[in-house]
Amino acid sequence: MDNRDDSVREDGGRLLRRLGLVQATALNMSNMIGVGPFITIPLLMTALGGPQAMVGWVIAVLIAVFDGMIWSELGAMMPGSGGSYLYLREAFGRESLGRLMAFLFIWQFILSGPLEIASGYIGFAKYAGYIWRGLTPAGTLLIAVGVGLVNIALLYRRITFVGKLTVALWAGTLLTTLAVIVTGAFHFDPKLAFDFPPHAFDFSLGFLFGLGAATRIGVYDYLGYYDVCYIADEVKEPGRVIPRSIIISVLCVAVIYFAINLSIIGVVPWRDFVPADARPDSDFVVSIFMERIYGRGAATVFTAMVLWTAFGSVFALLLGYSRIPYAAALDGYFFKVFGRLHRTKNFPHVSLLAIGAISILCSLFSLGMVIDALITTRILVQFIGQVFAVILLRRREPERPRPYRVWLYPLPNLLALVGWVFVFATTDWQVILFGLGTLVAGLIFFLIWASRTRRWPFAETSSL
Repeated sequence: MDNRDDSVREDGGRLLRRLGLVQATALNMSNMIGVGPFITIPLLMTALGGPQAMVGWVIAVLIAVFDGMIWSELGAMMPGSGGSYLYLREAFGRESLGRLMAFLFIWQFILSGPLEIASGYIGFAKYAGYIWRGLTPAGTLLIAVGVGLVNIALLYRRITFVGKLTVALWAGTLLTTLAVIVTGAFHFDPKLAFDFPPHAFDFSLGFLFGLGAATRIGVYDYLGYYDVCYIADEVKEPGRVIPRSIIISVLCVAVIYFAINLSIIGVVPWRDFVPADARPDSDFVVSIFMERIYGRGAATVFTAMVLWTAFGSVFALLLGYSRIPYAAALDGYFFKVFGRLHRTKNFPHVSLLAIGAISILCSLFSLGMVIDALITTRILVQFIGQVFAVILLRRREPERPRPYRVWLYPLPNLLALVGWVFVFATTDWQVILFGLGTLVAGLIFFLIWASRTRRWPFAETSSL
C-alpha cells in the first residue's frame, strides 16, 4: 500500500483526486481568459458606442467577485462532481424541490454549456480568418468543427495527462495576454483610449439597456471562475484548493482584463471596429492591434498564439462540463448511460462525447446570439438559484462543516442577486422569452418524468 489518499485509487470505478491548486487555477484561468477578451472587445464597445462601455465591464467584475464567494462556499462544502447540480439538489431538498431545481439545471445546461464551448470554437474560427484571408463561411464552419473534434480527441485521456496538458495550455494563455499587455503599455495613447463620444454618460433608458448589454458581455468574458467545481471529485484537498483557485482566478483575471482592454483601445481607435457587425476587422481586432505596431508577419505569429489561447479555453470548458451529466446520471437524474466511465482510462466518456457533439452543432450560430442565449438561460436557475442555496443551507444546516464562508455574508449574496437581475432584465425581450421558454419546457418534461417514475411531487405516500 502507498500513502496516497483513498480517493486516489484507480479501482472501483472512482475518479482520481490528482488536481492541485496550480492545476485548478490553471483550469479556471484558461477558461476565463480564453478567446473571450479577444473577440468581445468590439461587441463591448458597440454596446454603448464608445469606451464608456468599460463601466459595464466593471459591473461584471463585481458580479464575478460576489458570485465567486458563493461558489467557493458551496464548492468547499460539497466537493463532488456536478457543481451547481449538486448544490441545488442539496439546498432545496434532495427528495422535494431540489429534484426540480437539479433537473432544470441539467435541462438548461445541456444547451447553455455547449453554447459556451461553441463560442470558443466560433472565436477560434474568426481569428483563423486573419491567417487565411478570404476564408468563406463554409471554411470557417469547417475550422470550428475540426477544433471541436480535436478537443474531444485530446480529452479522451486519463485525468493525469489532462492535468499536465491544462498547465501547458495555461502557460500559452498567459504568454499571449502578457504580449498584448506589454505591447500596449509601450504604445498606449490615452487620447485614443479615452476618446469618449459626445454625451457619453448622459443617463437614459437607452444608456441603461446599453449598460446591461456591456455587462452581459463582461459576464461572458468572466465565465469560468468556477470551472474547478465541476470536477471537484478530481481535486486534492478540495476544501482548501477550490476556494483559493476561484478567488485567485477572479482577482488575477480582473487585472489582466483591465490591462488588455486598455492596451487595445489605446492603440486601435474604437471607431475602427464599432459597430462590430459593420467592421470585418472586428473579427480579429487583436491581430490588427499587433499588425499596426509590428507588421503583418509578427501579427500572424501572434494570431497563432491567440488560437492556442482559444483552444485552451474550450479544452477547460469541455473537461469540466462533461462531468455534469455524469454526476446527474449516477444519482438517477439523467440517462444512466451518461454515468459510464471508460474501462481503462477512468473518465466519463459517454458524457464527454455527447457534450462535445452538441457543442459542435451550436457553433453553427452567430457569436452574439450564442452569448445572449447562454447567459440568459443560465441566470435564473443556476446563478440566482445558488444565491438562495447558500442562504437555505446556512439556515437548515448551520453546524455543517464549511472550510470557506462567504465574507461579509449576506451582503455579497444580495449584491450578486441584484447584479444577475440587472443583467437578465436588460436583455432583449426575444432572448428573455427564449430563456423562460426553455425553463417552462423543462418544467413540463420534469412533471411528465416525475409522474411516470412516481417521484416527487407524485410520490406515493404510505399510511400507518
